[in-house]
Amino acid sequence: MRNKKEDTISLKKGPKEVKLDYADLRKAVLVLRAVNHKLRQRIIDLLEESDTMTVTDIYIKLRLEQSVASQHLAILRRAGVVITERQGKFIYYSLDQDRLAQISGLVEDLAG
Repeated sequence: MRNKKEDTISLKKGPKEVKLDYADLRKAVLVLRAVNHKLRQRIIDLLEESDTMTVTDIYIKLRLEQSVASQHLAILRRAGVVITERQGKFIYYSLDQDRLAQISGLVEDLAG
């Protein structure tokens, strides 16, 4: 149930009650939706292997159109899964490990 005063949600899991911040939960949903796509999962796997890549590296490796790769990277960026760093005319993409660890902890709390 949602408590409007505190903006928290309480979930009962057996005898245990898990309290979740509503804003954090919404962010987690955004991330989970973003990574629940086969192509975006392949992009994440590539970034795990290579640390940083440009959109050109990604679309060549995955044999995609540049616009398709850019759209999926934008979704991952908005969800906070990838971070960008500009170096001259190139934008390098990498995984936000802190954000992924935060979401992973939340999922473990819910599943555990």
